[in-house]
Amino acid sequence: MYKIYNFMGKTIGIISLKGGVGKTTAVVSLGSAIADFGKKVLLIDSNFSAPNLGLHLNIIDPKVTIHHVLSKQARINDSIHKCGNLDIIPASIFERININPLELRSKISDLKRRYDVILLDSSPALNDETLAAMYASDEILVVTTADHPTLSTTIKAVKLAKQRNTPINGLILNKVHKRGFEVSLDDIEKTVEVPVLAMIPHDVNILKSLSEFTPSIIHKPKSEASIEYKKLAAILIGEKYKPFRLRDYLNIDPKRPEINREIFYEVMFK
Repeated sequence: MYKIYNFMGKTIGIISLKGGVGKTTAVVSLGSAIADFGKKVLLIDSNFSAPNLGLHLNIIDPKVTIHHVLSKQARINDSIHKCGNLDIIPASIFERININPLELRSKISDLKRRYDVILLDSSPALNDETLAAMYASDEILVVTTADHPTLSTTIKAVKLAKQRNTPINGLILNKVHKRGFEVSLDDIEKTVEVPVLAMIPHDVNILKSLSEFTPSIIHKPKSEASIEYKKLAAILIGEKYKPFRLRDYLNIDPKRPEINREIFYEVMFK
């Protein structure tokens, strides 16, 4: 078992500069997967202008949110809500509260002593909210889909993170159809110059889990998408996750994300 940052947790910003890529679903799924390894996980909605992280977990209109914390109307401990194996700090959907997004880092810094991993669900736009999430993050994961419009915004997100010297762990390639009309994994990695750490297939069960306000890995724990999230969760915290699969028994060559995850593990934890 590995300790994370010697008694200090780490904050991972989940970034995308385009809506509709499944970023918030990825935050919930990845957070739940990490918590399944016995880690204490906190999700924070840092999409302040159009929040929906709480909606994924049936937190519709909470009395205390990250908005109240950033506007100094409440203590951060009072904004934390328990949802199954996760803690979450939602944002205000209906109430308009003026805040300075860049204060996020200082407000959540002490929480790293209580949580192993904090995941930030950022804004899907190039604005102060995204910059605040990057500023508050120790590491970055960028969510993208295999199409040219999203790939162009992914390049911008990666460039922005590099300009701010925030380490980029890799890409989460989401909603993969495995069809010829999609940009190939090779072309994505060559263009963005960041490895793909997880390839999440398009799965209608993920939409079903959303309708039930349940993380997809709990709704369908043995689905291909759930297994991929668990593998990503494992290497982010220095664990090994090797579910038995027939392709491993037959000694079929591993897929690129599996190789990238192994490289990441070797670099970060050995």
